[in-house]
Amino acid sequence: MQGLISIRLRLGVLVALALAALPCFSAEVAVLRNGFSIRHERREVVGDVTRLYVSADGSSFVDVPTTEIEHFEAVQDLPASGSRLSASGVESQSPPFDKLRAGLLAKDAINGAHRASLGFAPNVINLNDVVSSASGRYQLDPDLVNSVIKAESGFKVRALSPKGAQGLMQLMPGTASELGVPNAFDPQANVEGGTKYLRELLERYNFDLVKALAAYNAGPQRVEQYNGVPPYYETRAYVARVVRDFNKKKAAQQNVAANSGTKSGAPKRTGVKTSTATSKAQSSTKVIAVQTSQ
Repeated sequence: MQGLISIRLRLGVLVALALAALPCFSAEVAVLRNGFSIRHERREVVGDVTRLYVSADGSSFVDVPTTEIEHFEAVQDLPASGSRLSASGVESQSPPFDKLRAGLLAKDAINGAHRASLGFAPNVINLNDVVSSASGRYQLDPDLVNSVIKAESGFKVRALSPKGAQGLMQLMPGTASELGVPNAFDPQANVEGGTKYLRELLERYNFDLVKALAAYNAGPQRVEQYNGVPPYYETRAYVARVVRDFNKKKAAQQNVAANSGTKSGAPKRTGVKTSTATSKAQSSTKVIAVQTSQ
């Protein structure tokens, strides 16, 4: 009898462990650390991300870093589309960012799988071309735009900050909307909007690069409140990082030009004149290819 009980207990433990390892199939809402939420039919952990299946058949899903998920809430009586229950139990409109992010990532997953099934190679764009095009349109030095992208996202197309900033140049949903960027995770649209915004800030502060960068990071209202770079460690470190990287690019270009002039027998130049309004992309700019789906 004791042996039979022992076997049953062991079987019970094994079944419990097996069930715990299976993905969750009940409808839930994933509440993110930035305050947004994503409704999904089921979920499973894949490496460092939690895959949230937003369709019942599992064809559409969103991969979210597990560390960005605060908790899960069960969905019982689902409110009307576009609303959710607040802490007080009153229906409130969900932030449009929820639908935007879930919809865009699901669309990318579907389109990517569809294109692959048809034998098409993934769409590849050259970020240098994107930056060069946007910089020329708004008369900015592409090296400056690349330095901003490096500081903002580290060239990660899908970068998402805890505050909700999205994409290569980390556009907030409201800013992206004002700039006419419908999909901030589209590298071309993101760089176009971010470069346009940077140009507007430079004009606003009479081409004071330090103030413009501070406003890009902390917002124009903070720069005007403190009449300069606000006393925030994050903002000051950000400005210093962008300026340092930009100056490093220019110093490298000066060295290349000086060495080239010496080898050709031309008089050695002491520097290369650069302008944030008219400079063209240099060959030393890092070449980065990124993939996207139409």
